[in-house]
Amino acid sequence: MCGIIAYLGEKPAYPILMKGLYRLEYRGYDSAGIAILNKELTVIKTRGKVSELEHFINGKNLHGTIGIAHTRWATHGEPNDVNAHPHYSQSKNLAIIHNGIIENYGTLRKELIHRGYEFRSNTDTETLIHLIEDIQIKEGVELVEAVRIALNQVIGAYAIVIISKNDPDMLIAARKSSPLVVGIGEGEFFLASDATPLIEHTKDVVYLEDEELAIIRRGHELKIKTIKNKEKTPYIQKMELNLSALEKGGYEHFMLKEIFEQPRSIKDSMRGRLNVKKGTVKLGGITEYEQKLVNARRVIMVACGTSWHAALVGEYIFEDLARIPVEVEYASEFRYRHPILNEDDVVIAISQSGETADTMAAIELARDKGATIIGICNVVGSSIARATDAGSYTHAGPEIGVASTKAFTAQITILLLMALTIAEKKGTISRLRYQEILTELEQIPEKVTETLKVNDQVKFIANLYKDSRNALYLGRGYNFPVALEGALKLKEISYIHAEGYPAAEMKHGPIALIDEEMPVIFIATNKGTYEKVLINIEEVKTRKAKIIAIVTEHDERVAELADHVIEIPETEEMLVPLLATIPLQLLSYHIATMRGCNVDQPRNLAKSVTVE
Repeated sequence: MCGIIAYLGEKPAYPILMKGLYRLEYRGYDSAGIAILNKELTVIKTRGKVSELEHFINGKNLHGTIGIAHTRWATHGEPNDVNAHPHYSQSKNLAIIHNGIIENYGTLRKELIHRGYEFRSNTDTETLIHLIEDIQIKEGVELVEAVRIALNQVIGAYAIVIISKNDPDMLIAARKSSPLVVGIGEGEFFLASDATPLIEHTKDVVYLEDEELAIIRRGHELKIKTIKNKEKTPYIQKMELNLSALEKGGYEHFMLKEIFEQPRSIKDSMRGRLNVKKGTVKLGGITEYEQKLVNARRVIMVACGTSWHAALVGEYIFEDLARIPVEVEYASEFRYRHPILNEDDVVIAISQSGETADTMAAIELARDKGATIIGICNVVGSSIARATDAGSYTHAGPEIGVASTKAFTAQITILLLMALTIAEKKGTISRLRYQEILTELEQIPEKVTETLKVNDQVKFIANLYKDSRNALYLGRGYNFPVALEGALKLKEISYIHAEGYPAAEMKHGPIALIDEEMPVIFIATNKGTYEKVLINIEEVKTRKAKIIAIVTEHDERVAELADHVIEIPETEEMLVPLLATIPLQLLSYHIATMRGCNVDQPRNLAKSVTVE
């Protein structure tokens, strides 16, 4: 959600900034802009894609070795040329790019208008740059000090970079509740909202903490201070990211590539943690807090979107294996409903990006109540990774497609490893059963590879139903969250209305929607409530709906009822979601591409939701 890239060095800034904007496209955006300083501070911005900005710039003089650029996802003010970033100050001596929301911008804006400031846009961001310039003039202070004072007056979230016409050798950056990373090269600096635009330039990075300012000067070392004016020593880390992970690798879309990466991403999430020969599971990131988990009165999982669906699978796993009561909460609701939390509760926060604003707010609430907080995320150095007491990275690798695929299966893998660790220490699982699950889990990457062979069959089915207006996804037990996730994927990228339900709940309302035009997708594998699901399929068939069923290989009973069956390998019931979700991801992908949708950048969606 919104993207920042900035550069100061000896090289031409424009190519670096433009390449960075393309790298950031996956985050979701509706306008883009760039500012280059070369005697004059030139700002060019437009509604639409980065390619449109590049076309608009073509032929214009944008020489210079310092600049800032941005992709905007509209919050305040509709997506148009004027509201796009960067934004000038009143004098046009300053320009700013900003991710996040300034919550008290309305009050500040009224005061600035009263002082004679004119606003060109409807954004909260323009309010901030006017405030900074007002303080600089009124207080007679240097720009860095004006920024620091201004940030003490704003309420909300921000990642900002400021460039000044009067100081062509300096960039000022700051963050609070929105990610910002500084890349350090040979005589050059980079700033970005995540590491993806930096990988081809440097491996040395500094992740800014909340309420920190970075002062970047040509020919000087990076300087960091807090908005309370306390100097900090930059902590330089080596970035663990490969350029090849950011390329499509011969696939038509990132989403398809990431679906097919799941054998590896699941295996990477287990690597060094699962040892079948020794019969052990070791999650190094939570070792010091294992006893907290063992003794937990209950576990509360907080997440949003696809991560929430992974948490639902985790709820079944934790309660089955570890016999700990689990509650799964939407982070956005949890933070506002005055939840009852105690010191013997464990909160598990799950997020692909590690930057989800609602999940971060839930973490802060849990910390205030004294609960232990465990994080599961995919991005090293992310806000959630730093805010939690302990946690585990999924090691799924960069996920560029906005609709999450490999992160979902990686999160379930980590939750399973975590539950097995607790169950073994609590003694709620026999040694034989423990070893059986470990053995089967080790085989899952190979079984995912086998499942991916249904791609051509799924593509054929997708062609039959690409023009559907609605779809219903049904499952029971472990397959209920899979139904929810399948429906979410379809509506996210194809814009077809879809709903997921527990199969038995169909009779309590959704059955009224079923007719001859409605495709109904059942996850009907041969474990748990299989016999009950067969009855549900019969109920749908009598209403003449089109039935697509995900079944265990060699199933014959569902095949007699369904219009289409897609087989997946036999596995443990709790591992079925890792396989059953694959055909549903492929179905959504192929339907969306056949409808001409942009599967990697669906409309109105952002990869990392860093605002409420």
